[in-house]
Amino acid sequence: MLKELLLKNRSYRRFAADPVLTEADMIDLVEAARLSPSARNEQAVRFIPVRSKEACRILFPFCAWAGYLRDWEGPAEKERPTSYLIVLADTHINDACDTDIGIMSQSILLSAVEKGFGGCILGSIDRKAIRKAFSIEERYIIRYVIALGTPAEKVVIEDIKDDDIYYYRDDSDVHHVPKRRVNELIIREL
Repeated sequence: MLKELLLKNRSYRRFAADPVLTEADMIDLVEAARLSPSARNEQAVRFIPVRSKEACRILFPFCAWAGYLRDWEGPAEKERPTSYLIVLADTHINDACDTDIGIMSQSILLSAVEKGFGGCILGSIDRKAIRKAFSIEERYIIRYVIALGTPAEKVVIEDIKDDDIYYYRDDSDVHHVPKRRVNELIIREL
């Protein structure tokens, strides 16, 4: 079952308008993060759920989409995420919590997939503009934005050929993601 969730958990960049994540869905996703491991149990990661159409509209231009797709400017207006989570590190606790953020983000995305949704962790974001637009206190470092919604694209995994890691879209608009084979990941067995 976990492997099925992992296979469905792709970096989706195009979304359907319906169904929209509810407030309860967003709380469940943050709950999945809360239940995830935290170094020294410091729990320094914080979230700002973004669900209103207006807040999503404001946040969207501060996010960059699919850098390898040079001729694509991101999802069209009808393909945009219906929700986001702004992921923050609370410097009053510990600003060096990147491992926690990675684990929690994966937990969030797996939980979203389990609910029939999908998402994409966005690191190429305009942090200064996001801070200003949403009045985020300086004590919080904006690490990522997780885009969420109902996936409206097909994403397939394929084996890497000729060490080419670049994802691409084919003539049918299917998103292809090359992955290294397992035997390439294992250096040696002891």
